[in-house]
Amino acid sequence: MGRHRIVNTLAESYVTISASPCGVAEHAAARKSLKYSSLPSTYIFQPLALETLGPINSSGISFLAELGRRLTGVSGDSRESMHLFQRVSLAVQRYNSVAFKGTFSVHTELD
Repeated sequence: MGRHRIVNTLAESYVTISASPCGVAEHAAARKSLKYSSLPSTYIFQPLALETLGPINSSGISFLAELGRRLTGVSGDSRESMHLFQRVSLAVQRYNSVAFKGTFSVHTELD
């Protein structure tokens, strides 16, 4: 899997971008698209940018919705899209938990 770039959407440098709906997610998706623009045309690149507080870039939402629709077609369960978005949300929360936990220093008995 590729490398992940984390942007603090609450940082002062992102105040202007954060003021618009999904602003930081759209900005991150545009950066990702630019970064991978040199991929051969045999690849299909879909940027997926998620903000901690909820927003997802618009093309990412469309992609996840279409994926959920196709999963529903295969499984017959009309809740597939909802489950997919919940799984993505949980993945973001778990990552944030791990990242937050990593900010604490570990004390050993020798300290």
